[in-house]
Amino acid sequence: MNTLDTGGQAIALDKDGFLVDMHAWSHEVAQGLAAREGIALTADHWEILELLRQFYQEYQLSPATRPLIKYAALKLGAEKGNSPHLNRLFNGTPAKLAAKLAGLPKPTNCI
Repeated sequence: MNTLDTGGQAIALDKDGFLVDMHAWSHEVAQGLAAREGIALTADHWEILELLRQFYQEYQLSPATRPLIKYAALKLGAEKGNSPHLNRLFNGTPAKLAAKLAGLPKPTNCI
């Protein structure tokens, strides 16, 4: 099993790098996961990660790209709820990568 070492703790990851236990998530864990992906988290990233966690609390699932874009547009406005913005932040795979960094399960329709 894969692990992420952060704060002196080994956090279990599945074969795709998603948290095995989503309750193990913290800002420090998100930063560790992002570093593995070559991403330095900015305020724009955190805004989307918190939004995703809110979506998950509301619907008990990780959104695919279209619902993520719609939800971001609804909550943050059209300038942040659009494909180019999310693709730029999350290397062209916003739903999958953002869910991973937010400590959520892999969206069901993502390969």
